[in-house]
Amino acid sequence: MLKKPKNVLMTSLVTVASVVTIAGCSSSSGGSSDSIEVFSNKSESIDTYKAIIKDFEEEHPDIDIELNAPPEAETVLKTRMTKNDMPEIMSIGGNATYGELARAGVLHDFSDSDMANKIQPAYKKMVNDLVGEEEDGLHGLPYATNANAVIYNKDLMDELGIEEPKTWDEFISTLEEAQSQDVIPIYFTLKDSWTGMIPWNSVAANVAGEDFAQKKNEGEASFQEDYDEVADKILTLLDYGHKNNNGVAYGDGNKAFANGESLYYLQGNWAIPEIKEINPDINLGVFAMPVTNEPEQNDLVSGVDVLLTASEEAAENEDVMTFLKYMMEDERAQQYIDEQKAFSALEGVYQEDPVFDGIKSNFENGQLTSFPDHYYPSGMQAGNLIQEFMIKKNKDAFLQKMDKEWEKVQNR
Repeated sequence: MLKKPKNVLMTSLVTVASVVTIAGCSSSSGGSSDSIEVFSNKSESIDTYKAIIKDFEEEHPDIDIELNAPPEAETVLKTRMTKNDMPEIMSIGGNATYGELARAGVLHDFSDSDMANKIQPAYKKMVNDLVGEEEDGLHGLPYATNANAVIYNKDLMDELGIEEPKTWDEFISTLEEAQSQDVIPIYFTLKDSWTGMIPWNSVAANVAGEDFAQKKNEGEASFQEDYDEVADKILTLLDYGHKNNNGVAYGDGNKAFANGESLYYLQGNWAIPEIKEINPDINLGVFAMPVTNEPEQNDLVSGVDVLLTASEEAAENEDVMTFLKYMMEDERAQQYIDEQKAFSALEGVYQEDPVFDGIKSNFENGQLTSFPDHYYPSGMQAGNLIQEFMIKKNKDAFLQKMDKEWEKVQNR
């Protein structure tokens, strides 16, 4: 979910976000031909982009930037591609949609750009894997990365006498202890399908392995054979939710957790600014979900949440490259991750907020793995299928359906 997972589009947050005009009008909408559109799929970063664009325009008064952050952004982007109406600059996730756009040949190749040299090699590989080995080049600049984590209330953990778990059994033990003391262990928000992808990705990445998608496409793996343990562990976690796991949306979950209604919140780093906005005094910590009983095998799920790219045609515009180079400066990259509580894909730019101390070593030691769903075919709508599974809990039928939908998309 590269939204939020973002991997996955956060529809619950973008329902009120439409077009944010910073200056000028889009050339594609009949306005000034001098304005440049920056298309973003993240409503959470609107204020950060507004501030960056304002500073940029003060330094470059001859360049007008328009920020466009529409609801259902990925669907909008795909529709615009079919109409040959691509935005000049795109800020999108490093997921299957990016792979489709890159393979379609509508994105600029940045592999020879100095900007590409600033990016950590691991994140270049992640986005290149999305495109496929048959494609050369780097069609997007990984910018900000995210992580699935267990966010926890430190004060509540102390009150319960619980320590941060390092193994799956220890994790389940903490859930049992919280439940025994009448505290909700995990606050689920499954009314929004994408939120189910957080625990799903954490478990699947550490159980089914990073090469599942490749093996699946080669006929050497299947959900029925390789995801049985994943499904079982998801069902176990659901037993430690609240009375209305399926009826609460993301926004209400943020409020509930911020107000101390549960010990854990299975979310990404992007939720932390919203939680702290509700309750600035909350004492938060994070750790990678310990999915196995071997601590050294419990990787943190991290991926490219934001990559910057340009349409092939727009890349010939010097002003487009001027803005992208501005975004890739360390100062702007630091501003973005500080405000968005994210991590940087640029070398030498670090997230220093102490709330992330629990996963700092994962980044330092490379104990990371990518989001499994970023490699699922986008057309199979995995988020909806997993949401249905979490509601109906029909494991065998669900795993069969995942295989069927994957193959249906791949055979089109």
